[in-house]
Amino acid sequence: MATINITGSTFNETVDKGGIVILDFWAEWCGPCKMFGPTFEAAALKHPDIVFGKINTEEEQELAGHFQIRSIPTLMALKDGIIVFNQAGAMMPAQLEELIKAVRDLDMEKVKADIAAQEE
Repeated sequence: MATINITGSTFNETVDKGGIVILDFWAEWCGPCKMFGPTFEAAALKHPDIVFGKINTEEEQELAGHFQIRSIPTLMALKDGIIVFNQAGAMMPAQLEELIKAVRDLDMEKVKADIAAQEE
């Protein structure tokens, strides 16, 4: 599946579906974003069971502000609606594949238990 554009009005419905969502916060003027774009698109085609969303930080300043995006590109991964990865900087294809594997392998029951323990 190709990447999709995420906006403030589509964010919740996209993330709330569950499963894995990988987000690329980017901007038109950002050179590293343009270099990372083809890597992100290729991963989206290779992993059709994962939602790959692009958030243009210039057009979606409220979303970028909500997630405190200070540098772009920033990659964020969510699994079952929980942020499990958030890092600024472009990735090489092999690094993105490693991230995808790591997110797939996460035991979400353990993650949820860890979150609950931290909130106590």
